[in-house]
Amino acid sequence: VQLVESGGGSVQPGGSLILSCAASGRSLAFYSKGWYRQVLGKQRELVAEITRDSRTDYAESVKDRFSISRDSVTNALILQMNNLKPEDTAVYYCSFTDYRLNQYWGQGTQVTVSA
Repeated sequence: VQLVESGGGSVQPGGSLILSCAASGRSLAFYSKGWYRQVLGKQRELVAEITRDSRTDYAESVKDRFSISRDSVTNALILQMNNLKPEDTAVYYCSFTDYRLNQYWGQGTQVTVSA
């Protein structure tokens, strides 16, 4: 399974970005799909997650600003990010977890929030 993120970039504080993650390769049923982020020198942290039954979970720092969803046509994983803050600057990774709890990762996409 290969995951490819897109949509990262630079934006001013208060701006918005949409990240997308497309999967290709072996078809698997996934228990959950999520977005993580990592700042250099820090641990990777979960930003948002959606389970197969559409239950969502968010990091406290992004609640009410970020929204995770699945595109019903392409089945891509989407992260809508609004009201971005400088502290949201990080490399964002998508990750799919199958029912054997194998976790697959994309290569990451940089998000930079600065004035």
